[in-house]
Amino acid sequence: MSLTLHRISLAYGSRTLLQEVSAEFADRTLTALIGRNGTGKSTLLRAVAGLGPLAGGRIDLCGEPLDTLTPQRRAATISFVTTDKVRIANLTCEAVVALGRAPYTDWIGRLHEEDRRIVARSLELVGMGGFARKTMDRMSDGECQRVMIARALAQDTPVILLDEPTAFLDLPNRYELATLLGRLAHDEGKCILFSTHDLDVALSLCDGIALIDTPHLHHLPCDEMVRSGLIERLFAGESACFDAATRTVRLR
Repeated sequence: MSLTLHRISLAYGSRTLLQEVSAEFADRTLTALIGRNGTGKSTLLRAVAGLGPLAGGRIDLCGEPLDTLTPQRRAATISFVTTDKVRIANLTCEAVVALGRAPYTDWIGRLHEEDRRIVARSLELVGMGGFARKTMDRMSDGECQRVMIARALAQDTPVILLDEPTAFLDLPNRYELATLLGRLAHDEGKCILFSTHDLDVALSLCDGIALIDTPHLHHLPCDEMVRSGLIERLFAGESACFDAATRTVRLR
């Protein structure tokens, strides 16, 4: 498995978010991480990326304990696309994506021909090959998000994490981006885990769902998740409910 959680616990201050949860995420899979606001989706992603502490348990990346990996080895194993809007006025898209090659370059960041080939291919994979010489300050949110995903691809890691990658996009672009992530997972052999509030997108396009229902984490294939009733319970008492027949969230 590319990513394995062994009885991990997470806390935010004195509040327990997850208690001794375990899950496995294979390569060539796209998994959506869902849950109510404040239940720890971003905290979990940061912990998996090695950017936040665990209260207990162990995370393995490609069979190796996360806390034993050197920074360089970790950077070559897992990449993380945050939810922040990125606008870098003075760097071309090609230069931004080239930052993903940092784990493999020398101390001054010199790119070799193979690095440049990987950068160009990463931009092509996300449909941004024609934007290589453009700067991100004049691009749409969707285009910028694609560039940041290309940077993660250039980092050439087996595991890619994304925190709310569709947050600033309209519905057609949400589907388009999730479709892109699915293609990258299946065709490029990546294990991709992303947090989202878009249940209809997640259930339509993902291989599996990881649902946080504090302090538990339920990880199931999409069809099993729909049949489990866990999503309905997640929305119980909320102003919206999940329609299992259409796999959409309906306002009450």
